[in-house]
Amino acid sequence: MIVLGIDPGLSLTGWGAVQAQSRDKIIPLQYGCIRTKPSETLPQRLHNINIELQKLIDTYRPEVVAIEELFFLKESSVVAAVGQARGAIVLTVALNGIKLFEYNPRLVKMALTGYGSADKHQMQHMVKTLLRLKEIPKPDDAADALAMAICHINTNYRVKSGE
Repeated sequence: MIVLGIDPGLSLTGWGAVQAQSRDKIIPLQYGCIRTKPSETLPQRLHNINIELQKLIDTYRPEVVAIEELFFLKESSVVAAVGQARGAIVLTVALNGIKLFEYNPRLVKMALTGYGSADKHQMQHMVKTLLRLKEIPKPDDAADALAMAICHINTNYRVKSGE
């Protein structure tokens, strides 16, 4: 199963494609960020997210997309920008007929570290360890997207195996 994890943002949308051979064997395929320029109009930025995400879908052919739920602990302008980027992402995924799963940050932390209040460094270290990477993925948005994909796999296999 190929999972595309996404950490939505208007300036930076992190992404990470992984292949799950089992819950314990997750192979990183690639990761990175979709970047948009603040000098572009909002419609241009959302269109760029759509175009770049479509290229990723065409390249990796994910069976599932895992995305962070929108939460309101940030300031309202950040929530609005993330919400608009998220809308473009959800629409692109839906138009491709791909299953979309949403996870809140606490659940992602639990799935990776066993601790729902893990800090960013702990999460990044677990992503590196679980994917057997030489370095912590950069930028942080890409590491967060890989964490989304790992969370989906861990959650999916737990449900299937009854753990």
